[in-house]
Amino acid sequence: MLDGRPLIDAHQHPVRLATVKPAWLEWAQRFGQAGWRDAYSADGAIVPSAFDDLMRAEGVDHSLLICEYSPKATGIQPAEDMIRHNPARFSLLANVNPHLHYPVADEAARQAGLGAIGLKVHPVHGGFSPADPALYPAYQFCAAEGLPVVVHCGTSSFPGSSNDMADPALLIPVLRDFPGLSVVLAHGGRGWWYDAAASLALLHQNVWIELSGLPPHLLPHYYARFDLRRLARKFIFGTDWPGVPGIARNARALAALDLGDDVLAGVLAGNALAVYSRMATALEAVDAARPG
Repeated sequence: MLDGRPLIDAHQHPVRLATVKPAWLEWAQRFGQAGWRDAYSADGAIVPSAFDDLMRAEGVDHSLLICEYSPKATGIQPAEDMIRHNPARFSLLANVNPHLHYPVADEAARQAGLGAIGLKVHPVHGGFSPADPALYPAYQFCAAEGLPVVVHCGTSSFPGSSNDMADPALLIPVLRDFPGLSVVLAHGGRGWWYDAAASLALLHQNVWIELSGLPPHLLPHYYARFDLRRLARKFIFGTDWPGVPGIARNARALAALDLGDDVLAGVLAGNALAVYSRMATALEAVDAARPG
C-alpha cells in the first residue's frame, strides 16, 4: 500500500547484470534511483530478500517481472532467473523473440509453465514487426489461455534498436485477427506515437496503455489531444525499474494529476488486476494459504 492505496508495478526488469550489455547498465545508472544496486549481490545477481524489502519500502504490493531475449540490443535475461520466492509480491511476464524461438507457441507455453501470467514481445529490441506472422502462434496461445500480450510501443535509445518497429499502428492487423486478445501498449507510444496509442486504447476495449518510462507529470502534455481522465481509465501503472527515479515518487505524481479517486485506483492497481487475471487468481491462492 502507498498512502492508503494498493499499488501494482506492472513493468520491472530485475536482471542478472552479467547477462545484459553495458548499455543496459549505463541506462540503469543514469535513470535509476539512488540505491537500486542495494538489491544486488556483489556478483550482479538480484538478492530476493533485498528486492522484496525495496518494493515494500516503495509501497508496492505486487510487481510484474519481465524476462527478455534481445541479444541484439540489451542482452538476455532468462525466464528461469525471475524471482519466485514470494508469489504474493512478484509475478513473471514471459518473452519470445521469433529470431530465437521456434515454435514461438511452445516457448510461450514453456514460460507460462514457469508461472508467467502474460507475454511480452519487444519488436524494437528484437528487430521484428509485432504483426510478423511468425508471432501469430504465440498470440493464438495467449488468446486461448486468457493471457494478455504486452508490446513495447515507443522509442529505445539502446544501440541496435529498431525504432521503426515501435509504432502502435503496426498492431492493427493483430487487433483485427485476435479480437479477444488483451493487448498492453508498454511505454504508451513514447516518442512520436502518443496519439496512435491513445486512439487504439479508446477504440478497442481490450487495448491498454502502460506507463513505464513516462514521467507522470508530462502525461497531460503527451496526451494533450485527449480527455486525460477518460483516457486514464485505460492506464496501467508501471515504472521500468530500475530505470526510474522512484516508484513511490511516480505513483504520487500520478495522484497529483487529479484524475479522480476511482480512476486513480484503477491506474495504480485495479486495471492491472483486471487485465492480468492470473495475477488475481494467484493472489487469492496466496491469501487462502495464509494461516488464520
